[in-house]
Amino acid sequence: MDFLRPASWEEALAAKAEHPTAVPIAGGTDVMVEINFDHRRPQYLLDLNRIVELREWEVGEETVRLGASVPYTQIMEELRTELPGLALASHTVASPQIRNRGGVGGNLGTASPAGDAHPALLAADCEVEVESVRGSRLIPIDDFYTGVKRNALAEDELIRAVHIKKADGPQQYSKVGTRNAMVIAVCAFGIALHPETRTVRTGIGSAAPTPIRAKTAEEFLNAALDEGGFWESKKIITPSIAKQFAELASGAANPIDDVRGTASYRRHAVGIMARRTLGWTWESYRGKGRSIEGVA
Repeated sequence: MDFLRPASWEEALAAKAEHPTAVPIAGGTDVMVEINFDHRRPQYLLDLNRIVELREWEVGEETVRLGASVPYTQIMEELRTELPGLALASHTVASPQIRNRGGVGGNLGTASPAGDAHPALLAADCEVEVESVRGSRLIPIDDFYTGVKRNALAEDELIRAVHIKKADGPQQYSKVGTRNAMVIAVCAFGIALHPETRTVRTGIGSAAPTPIRAKTAEEFLNAALDEGGFWESKKIITPSIAKQFAELASGAANPIDDVRGTASYRRHAVGIMARRTLGWTWESYRGKGRSIEGVA
C-alpha cells in the first residue's frame, strides 16, 4: 500500500487523477477501521491532512460553506446557531477523540447509510462541492447517495466542501444506539423546519440502503400545516397530524435485520423519533419549547 501526501489541493487533485483508485483519508475514522479489519486493502491512500482549506468554513448570507475536513468538534462549538441539526448530530459521533478528527467529508465519501451526518444534511438541504482536474461541480444532497456505500463522485473527484443552508427555523436530530457513546446508529432521524418557504424536510439514517428523506411524510405535513394555517397561528399541531406524519415517516424506511436491530424495530423507532422531533421543533417554533440548540 502506497501513501500519497500532497501538500496542496492542486497536488491532491493531480494525485487523484493519476491514481483514480486512491482512497482519500483525512480523519481516518471510517477508512482505518476497514483497513484494520482487512475489509479493504487499497493500493493507494491519499492523505489530505496537509490541505489547510479543507478545515476552513465560511458563513454567507444564506449558506455555510463547510470544508470537508472541519472536525465535528468545531461544528458543535462554532456553528451551532447556523447549523443546529448538524451540531446535534455531531454530538452523537463516537468519542471526543474521534470528533476532533472526523468531518462531514468522510461521512459523505464513505456514504454509509449509518453515517451520523447524513440525516441532518438531508433535512437542512445542501449541495456537495466536488472537484477534479477537469473542474468543479455542485451535487444536490438528494442526488448524492446512489447505493449502499456508493455516491455520485466520479473516480477522479474529491469532496472539497459542503454548502449547507443556514437554519431559518428549529432543527432536531435523534439517534438510537445500543449504548450512549461509541456506537453505530441502529437508526437516526433529522428534521428541519423552514418557515421562510413554509416547508419541512427530514432525513433518515441506518434504516434503508442509503440515507433517505421521508418525502411522503414531508408532503403530508407541508399540506397539513399550510391548509390549517399553522405557520401563521403557531398553534399546537394536532395529535392526529403528528401521528400520521410519524406513520408515514416509518413507512419510508426500508431497513434490514442485523446484529444491531431488527427491521421491525427500526421502522417503529423511526416513527417514534419522527413524532418526538416534530413536537420539539414545533414547540421551539412557537417559542414555548426547546431552543434549536436543544439535545434530542
